[in-house]
Amino acid sequence: MILYFYPKDNTAGCTKQACGFSERYPQFTEKGAVILGVSKDSVASHKRFEEKYGLAFTLLADPERKVIEAYDVWKEKKNYGKVSMGVVRTTYLIDEQGVIIKANDKVKAADDPENMLKELD
Repeated sequence: MILYFYPKDNTAGCTKQACGFSERYPQFTEKGAVILGVSKDSVASHKRFEEKYGLAFTLLADPERKVIEAYDVWKEKKNYGKVSMGVVRTTYLIDEQGVIIKANDKVKAADDPENMLKELD
């Protein structure tokens, strides 16, 4: 399973990442992988995002940040000198037993789908 956490629906980086996973979705399924994206956006926001870009996989809403905090991706971030709390873009590769094989918190949104596909080889 590819489990990825992203900051916000309909933002530039998050859209590139989601569309990249969606475009390569048949290749992921051929390798037996499931893709799940998680953010703190609402179900309604996810639905609009999925429909707007025709996403081929499931987005999970975590507005209370339970899963986000369990995976330790809610952290202090700096943006243009301003410090705030938010989701740090992170991708996990998880095996059939639920063991995390790889965790990447230095994710470049546009490159992540291709990099994760290579991890499945």
